[in-house]
Amino acid sequence: MSKSRLSDTAPKGVRLQKAMADAGLGARRDCEDMITAGRVAVNGRIVDTLPCFVDPANDEVQLDGEVIELPVPEESADSTGSSKAAAKARSFIYVLINKPKGVITTTSDPEGRRNVLDLVPQSLRSNERLFPVGRLDGDSTGLLLITNDGDLAYQLTHPKFGIAKEYRVLTSGLATDEQLQKLRAGMYLVNPASDGTKTSKKASMESVRIIKRFVDRARGDRTMLSVTLREGQNREIRRMLARVGLKVRELERVAIGPLRAGDLKPGQAKLLGKKDVEKLRSATLG
Repeated sequence: MSKSRLSDTAPKGVRLQKAMADAGLGARRDCEDMITAGRVAVNGRIVDTLPCFVDPANDEVQLDGEVIELPVPEESADSTGSSKAAAKARSFIYVLINKPKGVITTTSDPEGRRNVLDLVPQSLRSNERLFPVGRLDGDSTGLLLITNDGDLAYQLTHPKFGIAKEYRVLTSGLATDEQLQKLRAGMYLVNPASDGTKTSKKASMESVRIIKRFVDRARGDRTMLSVTLREGQNREIRRMLARVGLKVRELERVAIGPLRAGDLKPGQAKLLGKKDVEKLRSATLG
């Protein structure tokens, strides 16, 4: 398969990463990573540079060699309405899960480990390609949204929308005001890029406060923190706390914008209703 840069074509149709997200392949940022990694082909040519525009009604898009059916906007359908994708309205699904420890945030795993889709009822994921919005590492627990709505996923994860996510973090040792001040001020974290290079980006906490300190000679001193982020990097909380000398023992996401667990226990999932989804959308606009 030939390799091509299609970014020099005249902009038309929709951006490739948006078309892929609308097809349920993942959030837009995840789709961008797939593209730049050389996993996506348009009309038989590998695309690894953005921007790239596609016509969902006529262009063929493949991911890892598999043809992806792209939903076609109504205005792109022909006058006879023959497009199968345009003929039926897109049905979006929103599932909130409370991820337990040890479950990985991915849609599949070659090692056969339990992943977040295993927590979603089979009846909801049998006919739709669902994906997680954002990430929680295997040792972290708490709230995660599963959906096939690429636009909402983009809004919930892109830094420009600044959706607040709240965490409860149990650390070893007794946290000091000086350590918290460093966390609020922020620090630069180094992240590897897909091409092997490394980039440095500033990370900071929207808020961090001490909920409770535990003085325990037998089990060791601990501190329970409340942390709020509006932009997350890979394992950001763990890395930032380590930089100021605090080791994370437990990390739980307790809120995504207006959504909280309520009576949702670890390992459980619930289908979100219209009101909850509207609250999420309002938070992105706010």
